[in-house]
Amino acid sequence: MSQEDFRELLAQRADAADLSFDSVLSDKLEAYFDLLTHWNNRINLTSLPLEPPTAQTVDRLILEPVVATRLVRESISVWFDLGSGGGSPAIPMQLAHPAKRLIMVESRDRKGAFLREAIRAIPVDGSEVEVSRIESVTGNSHNAGLADLVTVRAVRMDASLFGQIQTLLRFRGQAVLFGAKVDSADLPRGLELDAGPGLPPRLVLLHRNGL
Repeated sequence: MSQEDFRELLAQRADAADLSFDSVLSDKLEAYFDLLTHWNNRINLTSLPLEPPTAQTVDRLILEPVVATRLVRESISVWFDLGSGGGSPAIPMQLAHPAKRLIMVESRDRKGAFLREAIRAIPVDGSEVEVSRIESVTGNSHNAGLADLVTVRAVRMDASLFGQIQTLLRFRGQAVLFGAKVDSADLPRGLELDAGPGLPPRLVLLHRNGL
């Protein structure tokens, strides 16, 4: 797919999601997609089709993360993205709505190398990569209550992970889960669902209430 074709597809899908991108953001999103496509030929970063991309690919990897920025607070100091893999949702979200500090947590060395290259090449300011298991990061006492935001995609949601998210979040901190189905009964005390009428499909919003 040519650059012009990709930009046309991105613009079409953005219009369908009631989004608009300026030229700077469009350039960076395209740079991210090009890099993802190149690296995906060597290591498995996503199972979604990239050559050529489908509408669903663009929606899941780019549009859905940008839509999620509407859910989070205007100012984000510290943000952990858990299981960052191919960089979505973290990279598109950071490009559209930058936090002061984004920590992408990825346990696999080769995926970590891709994320570091993306940060350098696009570039993605304010971002860093920690090649580590999620439980190692959440078990570090220095990270407890540090995060304004936690994001998770393509990670199995269970009681242990909910507890780890809660550990990272400060009082009134938020978590956005992509493609997850969550029952409030599964959440630990102190972590609550935000169930607003305008919540986009496939996105779950949680907050820590301080208990």
